[in-house]
Order: sequence, then C-alpha cells, then structure tokens
Amino acid sequence: MNRKTLFQPNLHSLAAIGLLCWLAFSSISRPSLADDESKSAQGATLSEKARRAEATKTFVKNVDPFVQKYCIDCHGPRPEAGINLRSALNSPGNASSFLHWKKAVANVRVKDMPPAHADAQPSDTERKEFIEWIGKLKYIAARDPGPFVIRKLSKLEYSNTLHDLYGVKRSIADSLPAEVLGEGYLNSISPMQSELFLEVANKVVDEIVAPNGQRPTEVQLRLFGQEPSNASEYRRAARIVAFRIARQAYRRPAMTSEIDVLVDVFDLGRENNLSYSDSLGLMLKAVLVSPQFLFITPSSASLPREVWKATRSTDAEAETTNGAKAAIVPLDNYQLASRLSYLIWASPPDRQLSQLADEGKLQDPDVLRQQAERLLADPRSRALFDGFGAQWLQIDDLENQVFDPQTFPSVSASLLKAMYEEARLFFESVVHENHPVSKFIQSDYTFLNESLAELYEIDGPVKGAAMHRVKLNDPNRGGILGMPAALAATSFPNRTSPVRRGVWVLEQILGERVPPPPPDVPELEEQKDKNLEGLTLRQRTELHQSEATCANCHRILDPIGFGLENFNAIGRWRENNNEGIAIDSEGQLPSGERFASPADLKQILLKRESDIARNLTERFMAYSLGRQLEGYDEVIIDQLMESIAQDDNRFRTILTEVITSYLFTHRRVRELP
Repeated sequence: MNRKTLFQPNLHSLAAIGLLCWLAFSSISRPSLADDESKSAQGATLSEKARRAEATKTFVKNVDPFVQKYCIDCHGPRPEAGINLRSALNSPGNASSFLHWKKAVANVRVKDMPPAHADAQPSDTERKEFIEWIGKLKYIAARDPGPFVIRKLSKLEYSNTLHDLYGVKRSIADSLPAEVLGEGYLNSISPMQSELFLEVANKVVDEIVAPNGQRPTEVQLRLFGQEPSNASEYRRAARIVAFRIARQAYRRPAMTSEIDVLVDVFDLGRENNLSYSDSLGLMLKAVLVSPQFLFITPSSASLPREVWKATRSTDAEAETTNGAKAAIVPLDNYQLASRLSYLIWASPPDRQLSQLADEGKLQDPDVLRQQAERLLADPRSRALFDGFGAQWLQIDDLENQVFDPQTFPSVSASLLKAMYEEARLFFESVVHENHPVSKFIQSDYTFLNESLAELYEIDGPVKGAAMHRVKLNDPNRGGILGMPAALAATSFPNRTSPVRRGVWVLEQILGERVPPPPPDVPELEEQKDKNLEGLTLRQRTELHQSEATCANCHRILDPIGFGLENFNAIGRWRENNNEGIAIDSEGQLPSGERFASPADLKQILLKRESDIARNLTERFMAYSLGRQLEGYDEVIIDQLMESIAQDDNRFRTILTEVITSYLFTHRRVRELP
C-alpha cells in the first residue's frame, strides 16, 4: 500500500473515524468544582438585592408607563425594526430583552423615537429619565455569568495551534476561509469545512510521519516514541501514545472513553494492514478532525442531579429553554488555561500553563494575573492585537481595502501593511508600557517607516521598510484619530466619509450605540438633484440634517466627522479639498462644546476618558467570552470599572480585571434530567 493511498482512506474508513470522534464529543469531561466557592460568587450580595428591589420598583412606576404611552403601538406583538418592547416588558431582566432595551435607548436619546409624526412626544426631561431608568434594569437580571461559549478555533488559532504542537508552518492552513473573531464566533462546521480540515490533517500527518522504512522525524519520535519490538505490544503502546497526543490536542487530560475511541481508530488502521506508525498517523488524524481539537470546549454543559444540587446558587436559578434549572460553577483549571492562552496568544496553553492547570493552581486570581503578565511578555502576544485590537479599530480587513488609483496613486499593498503595523505597534506600546487608555486618543509618538513618514510629511532619518518609533510634534497627529489605518478604514475608495468617521468615533471609541440609517436613503454619489451641483462634501452631507428621518443622528455624527476632514481618505493632511476649497473642520457637539481641528476634538474626547475605558472593557470582555454582553454582565462591568479607575484606566488593568472577573472564571451549567 503506497503512502498516498494510506493517508486518503476510503469513505467507509473515513466515515468510521468521523463517527467515532463525534460520538466522543458527547462525553467531554465534567468540571472539577472549587471546594471553597465563595458566597459572593454563588449568590447576589445584599447591595445587589437592594438595587434589584429599587430597579423593579422603578420599572413598574416609570419604565412600563413610558413604553405603554410612547412605544407599544409600534413595538408590540408585531414589532417594527425588530424591537419587541412587549416581550421586553413581560421579562425585563431576561438576556433576550437586553438588546431591545439598548436599541430603544439609542433611538430615544437621538430623538428618532417616537417618530416626528407621532401624536404623543415625550419631553426632554422624560427622555432623560427614561434613559436613566433603563440603566437600572440590569439589576433585575439574575446573577449569571452565562454559558461557556463552545466555538470553533478561528483560522488564526487553528494555524497557531498546529504550529505550536507539531512544528508545521502556519501557512499549512491557508486553504481555510477567514473568519470573524470575537463576539461573532462561528460554532458549526459545514461539509466544505470538514473536507478542508481533513485536507489539512492529511498534510500535517504527511509532514511529521516519515514513510515506512525511513528514519522517523523528530516530531514523530516526540509524539509516538519508539516502535515496540514485539507486535503484541502495539496496542498497549498505542494507548500510551493516545494519552500523550490527546493531552496536548484536547488541552486537558483525555477521558478513558475518548482514549478508547482513538485506540479504536488505531485498530481500524491495523485491520486495514497499515503499519504501526501509519496506524498511529491515522489516530493522530482522528485527533486533528475531532471536535475536542477543533472546538474550544468546556466540560459537560450539564451536571448530574446530585452534583447540581450541591453546587447550585438559589439566586442564580433560571429556567432554560428545556425547563432545566441552571447552576453556576467555576471553570476548571484546564478551561481557564485554554481561555487565557487563546485570548492573549491565539494559541494553546504552553508547558508552564498546562503544568499549573495539572496542579490546580489557576483558580487563584493572583496566579491568573501572573500568567497573564507572562503571556503578554511573549512575542506571541501579538495575537492580542490581530484578534482584538484590529477588530476594535475596525482595520482587520485593511489589506483588502481598495482605493481609486487615479486619486490615490501612492496606495499599495506595502503601504496598507505599514498602516496596519503602525496601529499594531502603537497598540502594543500602550499595553506593554501600561499607559492609560487616554494614550489611544493623545500621544506624542507613533511608529513609521519611510512610506508612512512620507504620508505624515515628516522629513528625517526614517528610511526603508522597517518600522521605527518616531516622536510627533503635530498636536493633530498622535493617537488613533490621526492614524492613517483608522482614517483609511472609515473612508470610501475615492473620498472621505464624515458619517463613517463620526459613527466610528461614537461607537468604537466612546461606546455609544448609533441607530442604523433609515432604509432607502441614497449615498451622496447617488443623489441626482441638480441643486446639489457645486456643493462641497460638507454641504452635501449637511443636507441629511434637513431630512426629518436623518436629522437627529446626523446632528451628532456629522460634526465629529467634519472635525477629521483635514485628513484625506488615506490619512494625509490637507488644507483644501480636491476642488481647492478650504477645509471647514469646525463643529459643535450637542453638549455645546466647539472645536476647529482634530486636536481640539481630541481634547473634548479626553474629557470622556471613563467612557472610553468602559467601552474598551466591555468590548474586551465580550471578545474574551466570545459573546455579546447582556443583563447581569453590566453589573460586573460596573464593579470592574471601580478598580480600573483607581489605576488611572490603564489597559493592562482592564485586561487583568477581565481575566479574574466572575464572568471570565465562571459559567452556567444545566441540571441533567
């Protein structure tokens, strides 16, 4: 049997491997529970209960009447715009209601709702009170860290894992499609992806398992050891190998039932007359296509009834969709090790982290903090920006950004790469030097190579493609608002977009929710009115404020975007637009604050440092959990912000507070029937 035939098994064998591996998924190990779980983590504190009582009173007295008077006609049983406030009124503290309340607040704040044609309109005082009331509804939600999200390894995590465990090049996974990280994790595998994962597994095994008769590779010896001299010892030796490779690949010790599955695959190879090493290669392939490897999994999502009764929190009981009760348990050490390593490195736990998990030490918050600091000091922590930072700044797809070559002839793949690298190095400097989050807004340095220095119009010693730390003297530069990567990502191929930039500042920096635009509103280029001819971009954009359906949002968005208009679509400073007309960057925010330049705008944003810190904390928490925040999550964020503010809102403190938080270290499980 030749090697090509060996590692392309027939459909019957392949189906058997798949069936065995997926059956093993149903027997993932159960969690080891902390013996001394604190009462504060098991139930609500007295202050939380008092706040819950106050929030419930506020809801009945204020929120319900407001919604009934101004909202329910349009957002009742047949909700408009997907906002069902009837459902939210019936269960105000449920996670499913949280997004409805968020959307409602966003629309009421900008006076989009009730619509202008509605007979009843709340006063400004009523609107302000409604927003404040909604802010208290989080206390109605039950104390609950949510489920441990079972998600597939991202392409980056998958390639890093193969590289770290087996020494193969990361490019071995290039055939996989790219995926979105963070809250948008996918948790299923399509038939096409199954084929691709099998294809990659074939390549990995083909690379690390030497053909019969040839000297074993170094990785093969590390994984398989020496071949027993007696064939009668093959199966026992294969079981030992299965324990070894499963411990690494599954990121925890394998259960006996899982090892049985892998040994069955080894037996399948032997039954098909494969050699000892080739049968082990088939077993390794089964590991690489197993859900225990491809998914970041918790222990069982359910607990036996007797364990559940011993660990459940009376305050955290919640009906699940199938009627079962929920219990709150700490993540076991292996789950914490994986959650931490994939968060910072996008890679599996290394030897030290795995050893601490084996010793049961990772549930100690001090140990978690120490490990986070160690992981951040490693070059692999670059993944923190590639995963979280780039997504936060919305530059994760910058390399695919297209610009009009006639308008911007200097744009090239290397320039876009340099823009991304500037943002990455700046983000990492804030993290490693432990700066406050205000450094993201105002900084006197950045990282440039020759092409970026030319874009910044900086003359000096910056030559070549290498990136260098450069001191900045221009107050309009420094920080992410004057960074070409962010400015380019919020532009169109041939021009800037004040609206996009305004939304970006409000949502990505300040954490405000901006309602989506009304349907059927054309882009500026699509407006055919002859009266628009000769108008500047600012004048045409301001026309949106004359439309009743657009005015409220644009009065907030447009001034911020206009404040950045001195930067063209790729971030070069300009005094005049393409028509030679002087740029008007003056603006006034709804608060009454005025500005006339990006430097002025930054000073206004710096006054909202606490909002910037909270937004980053919420986004980082959601990224670390792989899900949107909801309900009780907001209560935990409130608590974290107190500690973060005491340390001047430093990003490292945000990270350590998140990874030691109740949400990161606990999860909800169901009671087994």
